[in-house]
Amino acid sequence: MSITLDHVTRIIDGVPAIRDVSLTLERGTLSVLLGPTLSGKTSIMRLLAGLDKPTSGRVLVDGKDVTGIDVRQRSVAMVYQQFINYPSLTVYENIASPLRVQGRPKEEIDRRVQEAGRLLKLEPFLNRTPLQLSGGQQQRTAIARALVKGADLVLLDEPLANLDYKLREELRTELPRIFEASGAIFVYATTEPSEALLLGGDTLCMWEGEVLQHGETSKVYRHPDTLRVAQVFSDPPLNIVGIEKKNGSVAYSDGREAPATGLYANLPDGAYRVGFRAHQIEIAGDAAGRHVFPATVSVTEITGSESFVHLRHESSDWVAVLHGVHEFEPGERLDAALDPDNVFVFDAANRLVASPPMAFSSELRSGSHQENALNQKNA
Repeated sequence: MSITLDHVTRIIDGVPAIRDVSLTLERGTLSVLLGPTLSGKTSIMRLLAGLDKPTSGRVLVDGKDVTGIDVRQRSVAMVYQQFINYPSLTVYENIASPLRVQGRPKEEIDRRVQEAGRLLKLEPFLNRTPLQLSGGQQQRTAIARALVKGADLVLLDEPLANLDYKLREELRTELPRIFEASGAIFVYATTEPSEALLLGGDTLCMWEGEVLQHGETSKVYRHPDTLRVAQVFSDPPLNIVGIEKKNGSVAYSDGREAPATGLYANLPDGAYRVGFRAHQIEIAGDAAGRHVFPATVSVTEITGSESFVHLRHESSDWVAVLHGVHEFEPGERLDAALDPDNVFVFDAANRLVASPPMAFSSELRSGSHQENALNQKNA
């Protein structure tokens, strides 16, 4: 099975929710819709499911136009961030409910419920009601009900958003295994770059109803086509500084000058914007080969394994993430350093013109959520 959005636009109250999106999803694939709130993720899912009809364009299943066909006539299952279960039914009956609606034989229902229970580690809880479960177990139940339906298309709209950190991490690591075992088309919406990297598959980077870039998740992360894609795929937010390349040197927007080494060396003369993620800032000790900027600490957030240092440089606010516990006082002055081999460079039209070599950027140099997620996925 394949499902295609063909130049689809969706306008709601005069405002475009989806802007001329074209994409094709194939059986056995996982596609992550990554973008902030109101970027169009849920609107895309509703079009794929048949809950909404596009203002223009077509929805195709295996090449057949299904644009006006109701969701009840499609092979679709959905899971939302609010785990929706029948409170008076046991976990077993919740999972079995779509099979009973389909009129499946009792033996088949039992077999498929037991399989889903094993897959989602719900076997000990099949005789409990949802209110006797933890939040994570309730969401597992909702996912199991979606999977047991045997739908060709499974849509998950931020399904882990309302779970606590431990439960989110547990399910994030299990979901790729569950997706692979199912063989359906999976579409997963999230606002979190680290979640996209942990899930793998392909990512559609979205902004204001547009698909900015679509490709293998790790490649989109490491080689964003535009500044906007890099911003969407960065948490903490992408740090940015302007440069002017001229005659073998670069002048930063604060007036600081440095030799045009690293990725700057081969740039034609002109104006550029340099983007760098939180893990690409170094708090300068040995600053050899680095470009150093005086900065003032605004606040330091310590998570235990990492420290997020919010910095003020001139009129810019930056964030650096460091391994371990680092206690800086507000107002403390320190030097922030950039390696000119480990930044993203965008031209005047905000298109990527230089990025870190793949091997270099994958090194475990620091503790960003995204790099840790990527290395965990590749482990």
